[in-house]
Amino acid sequence: MQTATPAPRKAPRPRADALRNRERIVTAAREMFVEHGPEVPLDEIARRAGVGNATVYRHFPDRDALVREVVCSVLDSTGAAGELALAEAGDAFEALERFVHTSADERISALCPMVSSTFDENHPDLEAARERLERILERVMERAKAAGQLRPDVGVGDLMVAVAQLSRPPAGTACFSADRFVHRHLQLFLDGLRAPARSALPGAAVTMEDLRQA
Repeated sequence: MQTATPAPRKAPRPRADALRNRERIVTAAREMFVEHGPEVPLDEIARRAGVGNATVYRHFPDRDALVREVVCSVLDSTGAAGELALAEAGDAFEALERFVHTSADERISALCPMVSSTFDENHPDLEAARERLERILERVMERAKAAGQLRPDVGVGDLMVAVAQLSRPPAGTACFSADRFVHRHLQLFLDGLRAPARSALPGAAVTMEDLRQA
């Protein structure tokens, strides 16, 4: 008599309430990291999220894991906005404009610098999120160049540097006080990207690899 081999058990799916708690923690952490920087006490994040400290540590065993999740979520949200702009915007340059302004609203320049030597900036999740965002931005820019709307001598790195410099000060240093200027200054920059170019840029177009090696 043969004994039936038991079917392998599937990993249990996270409960809906657990997923909601995780989302609330990430949202609260994002807000507080922007307001106070990455060293904000985790119990303060738990309080804003409306969960207990144990719930925070159950989802994120240490501060590095939480910072990484926040940065990845911002990169993914920005990338999703780029995908939506590509799908919805009939005008190629309008898609680029929407991408840039959304990047500012996601506070990408305040949050991404938190991934520094203190954290594992080469973590696979971070690398994957960065690569997805870069691919989407390349597609947005290539479409605008193919339409003759974006000057051909700019690269992805040029755009990301400008967005970072124009959109926000570092987290925790009056990050909200400059909000009324951000989109105005970004639009001035975007107008300078339109083709035909009025002047030649010094040097070569900057790539993301150039930024990583700088």
